[in-house]
Amino acid sequence: MKIGINAFLWTAGFQKEDCSLFPKIKEGGLDGIELVGFDFANFPAAEVRRELAASGITATFCTALTGQQNMGSDDPAVRASTRQFLADAIKTAAESGAEVLAGPFFSAVGYLPGRRRTTDEWKHAVEGLRSLGEVCEASKIDLAIEPLNRFECFTLNTADDAVKLCDEINHPRIGLLFDTFHANIEEKNLPAAFTKVSRHLKHVHTCENDRGTPGTGHVDWDGVLRSIVASGYDRWLTIESFGPAVKEIAAAACVWRDFASSPEDIAFNGGKFLRQRLVAIKK
Repeated sequence: MKIGINAFLWTAGFQKEDCSLFPKIKEGGLDGIELVGFDFANFPAAEVRRELAASGITATFCTALTGQQNMGSDDPAVRASTRQFLADAIKTAAESGAEVLAGPFFSAVGYLPGRRRTTDEWKHAVEGLRSLGEVCEASKIDLAIEPLNRFECFTLNTADDAVKLCDEINHPRIGLLFDTFHANIEEKNLPAAFTKVSRHLKHVHTCENDRGTPGTGHVDWDGVLRSIVASGYDRWLTIESFGPAVKEIAAAACVWRDFASSPEDIAFNGGKFLRQRLVAIKK
């Protein structure tokens, strides 16, 4: 398994100057970085791909729906523009050399209308996400859809619903990103949740319960990692945390304090912890 770090620790939108992170990530013992972006027309994909190759690391890519974006919207124009955003993201991820595009792709992060999702919203999302399968296939990119906790999203929160969504989409390139931070809030049992989603698992975010350094909180890491290993999943374990210095992300993720002494502490100490536990579990 590869262990990576999400670039949200350092930036809200990856730019070519952020390629300077690549040697540091390699030296810190990690296998790669999760690129982040929301503006695909100006994303430095070719340069990022060259610098990744030169640095000897590889990448995944993440983005999220924001504002009015919503695959389940009743408005066909909103659904169409949201689909185009995700199609552009898939193509940009491929051009950057990433292996997977991951994130919350049902409705916008933070959109909470005060009600349950409707049958029509679910139907629209299934149809729209399924239609991205051909873009994924042409780009040779897997799409990993992320359930979020109930305080950030009202449409997709649990392992049960995530499996149902992927079963109905029914495309080999489209599966799930499962995140221990969100699952820690929504699931009764984390290892059981990972077993449940394993047949659709395309990506994993290994986050502590407070978004701090993995191994410093109460997530059942041995149980989670045993479940992941037993499932046969052998892709990425990516740490996703947010630093208060990146004001846009800190505000969106409600980051009001430091989780560690530095972003590097979360990335490199967290990476060492995950690798040590994997080695111990596989013995």
